[in-house]
Amino acid sequence: MKRSLSRLTAVLGATLLAFAAHAAEVRVAVAANFAVPLKEIAARFETDTGHKLVAAFGPTGGLYTQVKNGAPFEVFLSADDSTPARLEREGEAVAGSRFTYAIGKLVLWSATAGYVDDKGEVLKKNAFRHLSIGNPKTAPYGLAATQVLDKLGLAEAVKSKLVEGTNITQAYQFVASGNAELGFVALSQVYKDGRITGGSAWIVPVALYEPIRQDAVILARGRSNAAAAAFLEYLKGPKAAAVIKAYGYDH
Repeated sequence: MKRSLSRLTAVLGATLLAFAAHAAEVRVAVAANFAVPLKEIAARFETDTGHKLVAAFGPTGGLYTQVKNGAPFEVFLSADDSTPARLEREGEAVAGSRFTYAIGKLVLWSATAGYVDDKGEVLKKNAFRHLSIGNPKTAPYGLAATQVLDKLGLAEAVKSKLVEGTNITQAYQFVASGNAELGFVALSQVYKDGRITGGSAWIVPVALYEPIRQDAVILARGRSNAAAAAFLEYLKGPKAAAVIKAYGYDH
């Protein structure tokens, strides 16, 4: 019995040593809208693979600038598909590693229950003081918000009421804090497991804005990092897909 236990202990020890020997760290730049899902996915990834994931969150445009200025990121999870493609063309990303990990959805949201109706008529009534959006120059969800306003013919009517966050997280915070009565945010920020988690919201029809295809890519610094390749494969798998869908994205 003692011999069997000793042998089992030895086998387990050898397995753990081998597991640790192959573990590595990957630094990931992540679009702000994907912060909460990424934290769940990262925890599962680390448990399942032994690799460590270190994430930095921000607006896609700002993260692009950081990459160009030499930030030590090895994987980029963008809020659009054009920025990773641009990095690929510029030689800053590994050709052939890019893929769409999520398709984002835009929502008009208020922290106040009953404030936003299910057809977005609150916009046309224009009785609010402030409408929060992300910076359309750096945040794809902010750009999508401007496309919605243009399509609805409301861009000029609400122009003076717009409050721009540097990214979609700040746009959300303006509404959550009450500094803006409502705002265009990422559905993932107010949605979990099939329902809006608080306040009131209008899920904007996708016909009103260009598809928000969110692409992932391995950056040049991550070319030889096994953890970077492992993370992108994990992101394509069923466990990550379940988390992504739970937050309202298409996958």
